[in-house]
Amino acid sequence: MKIINFSEHNSIINQFMSELRDKAIQQDRMRFRRNLERIGEIMAYEISRTLNYTTQPITTPLGIKEMSIPADPIVLATILRAGLGFHQGFLSYFDHAENAFISAYRQYSNETDFDIHVEYIASPSLDGKVMILADPMLATGKSMELCYKALCNSKGTPAITHVAAVIASRQAIDYVENNFPENTVLWVAGVDDTLNAHGYIIPGLGDAGDLAYGEK
Repeated sequence: MKIINFSEHNSIINQFMSELRDKAIQQDRMRFRRNLERIGEIMAYEISRTLNYTTQPITTPLGIKEMSIPADPIVLATILRAGLGFHQGFLSYFDHAENAFISAYRQYSNETDFDIHVEYIASPSLDGKVMILADPMLATGKSMELCYKALCNSKGTPAITHVAAVIASRQAIDYVENNFPENTVLWVAGVDDTLNAHGYIIPGLGDAGDLAYGEK
């Protein structure tokens, strides 16, 4: 598995990440959503460089120009609800892509123990396609794995899967590396070292879904 960690090199993502984490700036939900979207746009651009391309003649008002166009069919898959803003960043660049949505939530049996439940899937066929599976927070990695398996079990096997997260824990990176197929690429904008007893990333940024859309 290949892992791309944007925080290993300085870029404008640092600015977006600092605003996402800042508890004062977080109060502006529109800016929070826009920063998720901008990071999605940057990741979409970088993923586009890994795709297969085909050459097509494009007719201009003054002639014909051969252009390289992405040839891979793409499905943008997002975990509801926190992933919606992040998803929009990918969709802004991959505007010809198909889209998939899946719900996953934690059901706690006590303060620290929980099971993950998937209740909703809306997806096209995944067989032989490039799937970009996005969720802003990759805490334990178990929700991402469960959603991946639920999508594949019902909709087929993608040719390659790009797992995209804004922030991931070290534990989640290890989990994804050990539990996803070899033809998976993990893209993260930041990595934090700690999970607390509730399975939340520390220092993280809080609940991305609540910050983007209000408390539930």
